Amino acid sequence: MIYKARARYVSTSPQKARLVAELIKGKPVGDAITILHFTRKKVARTMESLLHDAVANAQSIPQQQVDVDALKVSDVKIDMASLRRRKRPMPASMGRAFRFVKRQSHITIALEEAAKKK
Repeated sequence: MIYKARARYVSTSPQKARLVAELIKGKPVGDAITILHFTRKKVARTMESLLHDAVANAQSIPQQQVDVDALKVSDVKIDMASLRRRKRPMPASMGRAFRFVKRQSHITIALEEAAKKK
């Protein structure tokens, strides 16, 4: 079964978030938490919190007994929050101003149980 957690409108660009997401794809949950804890990117704190939320979602289903050690990160999806791009002025020479865009992201982490070795 697949367990998901989602964070919307995270204040980081999707390009920067995808750099961190590639570090944890396909890893066991324990290893992924350790990697995110020691990654020196701002979005890593958000992804670590989101990973904890996904594990809590997996444990919260009363009909199933989920082994947390058997969970792995199956998919990390980063989308751009297109409606919420904040436009800000950047001072330029000779009294002018240029506009730049502060982008936001939607982050979805999916966990699944790893296949048990026989």
